[in-house]
Amino acid sequence: MSTHNSPNSDPQASQSQAGKTNLRNYGLVRWIDYRLPFVGFIEKDLIGYPEPKNLNYWWSFGSLAGITLLVMILSGIFLAMHYIPNTEMAFNSVESIMRDVNGGWLIRYIHMNGASLFFLVVYIHIFRGIYYGSYKSPRELLWIIGVVILLLMMATAFLGYVLPWGQMSFWGATVITNLFSAIPVIGTPITTWLWGGFGVGNPTLNRFFALHYLLPFVIIGVAMLHLLALRTHGSNNPLGIEVRSKADTIPFHPYYTVKDLFSLGVFAIVFAVLVFYMPNALGEPDNYKPANPLITPAHIVPEWYLLPFYAILRSIPSKLGGVLAMGGAIFMLFILPWLDRSRVRSCTFRPIYKVLFWVFVVDCLLLGYLGAKPPEGWYLIGSRLAAAWYFIHFLILTPLVGWFETPKPLPVSISLPVLPSTALPQEKH
Repeated sequence: MSTHNSPNSDPQASQSQAGKTNLRNYGLVRWIDYRLPFVGFIEKDLIGYPEPKNLNYWWSFGSLAGITLLVMILSGIFLAMHYIPNTEMAFNSVESIMRDVNGGWLIRYIHMNGASLFFLVVYIHIFRGIYYGSYKSPRELLWIIGVVILLLMMATAFLGYVLPWGQMSFWGATVITNLFSAIPVIGTPITTWLWGGFGVGNPTLNRFFALHYLLPFVIIGVAMLHLLALRTHGSNNPLGIEVRSKADTIPFHPYYTVKDLFSLGVFAIVFAVLVFYMPNALGEPDNYKPANPLITPAHIVPEWYLLPFYAILRSIPSKLGGVLAMGGAIFMLFILPWLDRSRVRSCTFRPIYKVLFWVFVVDCLLLGYLGAKPPEGWYLIGSRLAAAWYFIHFLILTPLVGWFETPKPLPVSISLPVLPSTALPQEKH
């Protein structure tokens, strides 16, 4: 925030004012802010930024995602100091981190379990956005940038899953990279580039390590764009209506900083329980064995947070069809702002779509469960039915319900209750 139009923007005025208060706490800060308006930015865009006054705890998951990202980057940097990206030494270097490095076991467990919690927080953040219609105009680009972050997270997680070079790491890399070969024309060159040769080996591990180290910083850059888009039109709210006056807002600090700190405390307790009492609960047993190209695991599965998309991939008999279906599942999120034709954002006022939303949540959980099962018998049939419902929800039900559904009356503003006398007229479709 520029301070040229402020009385304190003049250096002499700043010094004079500082003399009346505390030179260390005020004068030096103002001296710096005059040349680099960092303090002004904090005051305007973080402390005093007006937010809708009815935000609930579901809005805390955005800040939790940002904090978890920083934890993942810091722990990853420390792990990279001791990790050796070589197929002959990678597995042993991870064991060395666990046994020989002071605090290495803690850093590795934080990084390993932090990935699961990171995805859990982001998934809740996405489902909250769908429920309250945060993808609707004028926040379409905000939503699209968020989906880009999800894609980058998936890529980063897959690359990181390969680095321990256990059995599941090696065979997971083999199976997933082979999927690219199904793409016509460019598939084989992409696969060869990922391998760094004609099969998964040492060049593959080196490339995956370099990309795994790089992508989190790309995520930070895209997250900054996400925040910029958020600041442009402000946060959505549980009612799904726009802020109409200052009476509808409160400063971010202290109201939402306190709420976010409480959420962070609960999150930290869950994180600590996972790290200290059940650190390997989410790990795959086969990945605690060194990679062996001569022994194929009975059942190759990714981490839990990729299982819904993995189930969709396996539900299609064709290799190319499975890749297209998995890609299409993510593409549905990109075009969701244009699939939903309703002018009402929040499911609070959409009785039919609210039911469909919870059915969709159950469908995603079912896909995650089926993705961890062998692709045979009833598991395969269930995967196909659940995958079909996933696309039916987006391509058929969402547009149709948005067109024909009659929503409940909307309040005039955030500050007024929902009463017939204060309700906005019904939208005509």
